[in-house]
Amino acid sequence: MKNFLLSSCLLLPTLYFACTRPVNPTSAVTTEPETDNRAAFASNDPPCDGGQGCDEIYLECPVPLDNLNEIDTFPDFASDANKMLVSGRVFLPDGKTPAPGVVVYAYHTNQQGIYPKRNDGKPVGQWHGYLRGWVRTNANGEYRMYTCMPASYPNSSAPRHIHVHVKEPGKHDYYIDDILFEDDKFISKSHRASLRNRGGSGLCETTKEAGLLVCRRDIVLGKNIPGYPEDFVE
Repeated sequence: MKNFLLSSCLLLPTLYFACTRPVNPTSAVTTEPETDNRAAFASNDPPCDGGQGCDEIYLECPVPLDNLNEIDTFPDFASDANKMLVSGRVFLPDGKTPAPGVVVYAYHTNQQGIYPKRNDGKPVGQWHGYLRGWVRTNANGEYRMYTCMPASYPNSSAPRHIHVHVKEPGKHDYYIDDILFEDDKFISKSHRASLRNRGGSGLCETTKEAGLLVCRRDIVLGKNIPGYPEDFVE
């Protein structure tokens, strides 16, 4: 079944991390000893949602999920151009009440439009690449990720995007709408019409603050997620 889960994760038609401790975004990212998070998933055979959502993602976080906080800095942030802050708040299904303790996972391409890999033996990382990160929302449901603006896939008209998954306490992972950028020339009217607003709208209008591109992506748990919450209880 584990092989099935990993295979399902690799079927992602659209995908986006390295789990680091909160660090000063201007400093180099350090590494932590590898940590086995399997105790966080006591149930047998966790499902993958539509071949995309997969709890295996969280087994590759190098620190226990409970030790995460609301800030992460992606690898290569210090050296990449087009530095960006992705931030927002996560809300309960009512869209008003902050949701603390929710793990948000994201990953994306580099400046060449590819998902760069490392030979680290992480099966999901071999698909998502190492430009990825995990955060855990604070008491106000807030999170912040320091990264860089992704590029479109090479020789394609695919919009720039950041893939996002969430894992609530006591529930399995599910993916939400990618973060997309309002000024992207590849976002057509038909593309906008096809968006499902999973977890709320992923469209982001970037601003520039203190030399950083800033993108806000608020999340409403369970919004437009088929089978939620019954199908996701651990």
